[in-house]
Amino acid sequence: MRLSLGSPCTLSPPSSSTQSCTLTHTHQPIRLNTKQPIAMPSWFPGITHTPVKLGNRWMEYQGIRNWEGLLDPLDDNLRTEILRYGGFVEAAYNSFDFDTSSPTYAACRFPKSTLLERSSLPGTGYRVTKHLRATCGVKLPCWIEKTNSWVSTQSSWIGYVAVCQDKDEIARLGRRDVVIAFRGTATCLEWLENLRATLARLPEVDSDRTPKRQGPMVEGGFLSLYTSRTTMSPSLQEMVREEIKRILKTYGKEPLRLTMTGHSLGAALAILSAYDIKATFKCSPLVTVVSFGGPRVGNRNFRQLVEKQGINILRIVNSDDLITKVPGFVVDGDSEVANNEEYLHIAGLPKWIQKRVEETQLAYAEVGRELKLSSKDCPYINSVNVATCHELKTYLHLVNGFVSSSCPFRATAKEGSQ
Repeated sequence: MRLSLGSPCTLSPPSSSTQSCTLTHTHQPIRLNTKQPIAMPSWFPGITHTPVKLGNRWMEYQGIRNWEGLLDPLDDNLRTEILRYGGFVEAAYNSFDFDTSSPTYAACRFPKSTLLERSSLPGTGYRVTKHLRATCGVKLPCWIEKTNSWVSTQSSWIGYVAVCQDKDEIARLGRRDVVIAFRGTATCLEWLENLRATLARLPEVDSDRTPKRQGPMVEGGFLSLYTSRTTMSPSLQEMVREEIKRILKTYGKEPLRLTMTGHSLGAALAILSAYDIKATFKCSPLVTVVSFGGPRVGNRNFRQLVEKQGINILRIVNSDDLITKVPGFVVDGDSEVANNEEYLHIAGLPKWIQKRVEETQLAYAEVGRELKLSSKDCPYINSVNVATCHELKTYLHLVNGFVSSSCPFRATAKEGSQ
């Protein structure tokens, strides 16, 4: 989701009066991929060292223990992996044709064979194997559809699947990694889908629903983007399933790991695709989600379903980012009332309002583990507004500089800049 509100993301060198933390231990600078750093302004914190071998701890970094002991303070190896996956999301943005006057608007600008290199992400050791498209289910008036305008673009390129092919990188990661990366909102109809904030039931889910107890539900617009299709284009769900089936067949019994990553709308689609893969392929590999600036996705029953599936979700959240606080209301999952009663308990609301919220299908629950950051803690960001706080570049910058909750931004972040 790329907002057009306010000024673009502006990162500036810190003033002399800016306070930041100095670490007492040796902190290695970071790079986004194993071969070549992504170009940044000269003042941007250094990204220079090659990621270390994860070895037997690779499952920890994929969230098998819910990232216990790795987030506060932020483990350097995990930081590097988060930034590396953020690079894959940035490549999805860089590959998308945003030019509404272009005949290829909303398509991918590059072929699979050169996508990563031409989108400023060379030398990753990964090869793109599948382009992914999402189709909006919003019904427009006939007169708008007949205009063939960019406004009515129904199906658009949303991301890609990439498989690690480099033997050294596979050895470093612990096993072959499959990445599914999604961009954020770009087209008019995608924005309309985002506004469909009420919850919708997940199809093909067996649950003992009663009139007073709902089953797993997700935001209606996200579900529509994931499952809608046209006569000319299959759904995103069908494309993801087809490619994962092919990959699992291709690599046979070779151990794999699947990592979904995305920003904004792409973060929501990453969670939906992770759920769908685990629900479709009973013998699927370890599935992890690394999301940036994602909105809420589903209700409490959906969260419980995802946890039961064993999906590891790490949400990178900027506390100053409005998008991470919508849609709906957050369910107080720690409440005994929520666990034992027939109605949802929503923090801070009277019981009669809680019941009304549930009836309107706006009661959401956060999923996964959260790494909370803040634009206000960064001495390099001189403009804190809705657009700036949501930009993917801001998220990557905050991850690169974050130390811990007691030391939000490291003074040495600038060392080793190029």
